Amino acid sequence: MDALSSIAVGIWVFLPALIPNSAAVLFGGGAPIDRGRTWRGRRILGDGKTWNGLVGGVLSGILVGFVQLLVTTPVDGIDYLGYGPFPQAAGIIMAMAFGSLLGDMGGAFVKRRMGMERGAKATGLDQYDFVIGALLLTALFFPTWFSDIYIEGNGLLALLALIIIVPVIHRLVNIIGYRRGLKKEPW
Repeated sequence: MDALSSIAVGIWVFLPALIPNSAAVLFGGGAPIDRGRTWRGRRILGDGKTWNGLVGGVLSGILVGFVQLLVTTPVDGIDYLGYGPFPQAAGIIMAMAFGSLLGDMGGAFVKRRMGMERGAKATGLDQYDFVIGALLLTALFFPTWFSDIYIEGNGLLALLALIIIVPVIHRLVNIIGYRRGLKKEPW
């Protein structure tokens, strides 16, 4: 696969991880995941991480992934444009979507340990926590696929493209959410 194709596929298969973070804001509210519990004198995650947001965000990412499968014709009746055969594709989509919000919760956990309140700006952490979560969970369950897409050959270019474009996308989505009154901060 040439460099541009590798980058395009790397971004395409990452879409189910890009959606949950934004969708969680839309579905958020309700009971916090940490149930108000503290650890070492600070909230574990905070009020911003709710069950409604987690479920709504993950299901949104999965829905986007399955729409991707519907709009692509499998190559040779088997491979769904970068995802592989259907059972593997479904698993990758779920790992990307769930891993995205696990990473986001991990970021919230780190921010609480650093004494940062909900909504406080943490440059780098805010932009990459969900990326790291999605990639780690997917690599854990689908290591060969992960290596093929993001490591081998031109895969590192796909990974580099994610590292470069994710903060731009993250910032744009947050500005839109802020202007529409869905977020309290534009970051």
